[in-house]
Amino acid sequence: MKIALIAHDKKKDAMIELAVRYKDVLSQHELCATGTTGTLVMGETGLPIKRMKSGPLGGDQQIGSMIAEGKLDMVIFLRDPLTAQPHEPDVSALLRLCDVQNIPLATNVNSARIMLDHINEESHS
Repeated sequence: MKIALIAHDKKKDAMIELAVRYKDVLSQHELCATGTTGTLVMGETGLPIKRMKSGPLGGDQQIGSMIAEGKLDMVIFLRDPLTAQPHEPDVSALLRLCDVQNIPLATNVNSARIMLDHINEESHS
């Protein structure tokens, strides 16, 4: 599977914790991420991650393009719903593309855990 990892600033620690917890699962898949999120996750896990630009600098749009082209299978986007984002139109477009392309999308840690647990179970059955 090709999985994108994105996290708003206040959710980056949660993304790192998730990636550390699910390192074995994630290591079996091709990963990409927005710039800072990818750098932080790689630093903590050693996982190979194709990094895009930072979200506000076009990284969300780059990942959206991958979704539109059928190059992603799942998106984990830990969003901060309590902080205004200057690039909110890009965020909304990415979420819409996931719905249009029927791409599984986790926007919080618990939904991400459920999805990662599921793909882990599928790989062992």
